[in-house]
Amino acid sequence: MKAKPVLKAIIFKVLFLLIVIFVTSCRKSNSIESNLKKNEAFSKNDKEEVEAFFFIATANVGKTIISKSQIAQQKSSESSIMILGKKIERSQSRLLQEVTELANKKLIIISEINATHRRDTYDLVTAKNSSEFNRVYLRAMKKCLEEQIQLLETVSKETNDKAILKLVLKYLPEQFDLLREIEQTIKKGIN
Repeated sequence: MKAKPVLKAIIFKVLFLLIVIFVTSCRKSNSIESNLKKNEAFSKNDKEEVEAFFFIATANVGKTIISKSQIAQQKSSESSIMILGKKIERSQSRLLQEVTELANKKLIIISEINATHRRDTYDLVTAKNSSEFNRVYLRAMKKCLEEQIQLLETVSKETNDKAILKLVLKYLPEQFDLLREIEQTIKKGIN
């Protein structure tokens, strides 16, 4: 009869020891998880997400504008459209270069640019005549510049990063000027 209480005591001690080991191991893994959550390198915040979205979206719109402006320089028979296309291309190339440099400094990689503009580009390439081409190009540029202005305005409200705000202050007035020039060209009737 003495063997049963000794056996029960040994089983109880082993079970207690296993529970203690299990609980302490759980505490260690929880502390690792809490350390990872506290570590800034592993966490995301809203500001970083907004900035990453801004860089990627601005690069997408910029590439779209550049490609359409290059098509306009090659395909338009209207000299004012070709000059406007060259002016827009230069402006967007500078903006794209600065956006890419800033994104790289913040370790945001802008790799594959999605082609949401393919339908507009197709409409440009397949325009039946010069006036249709000019009309499609001007409307597409107006839409793209409005989108880019919206991106610049939004990021200026959402971030306090000095480099991004400097970029916005540099390019936002230029984008408004280009948009105004496009709207004036549309009003003049170069369709």
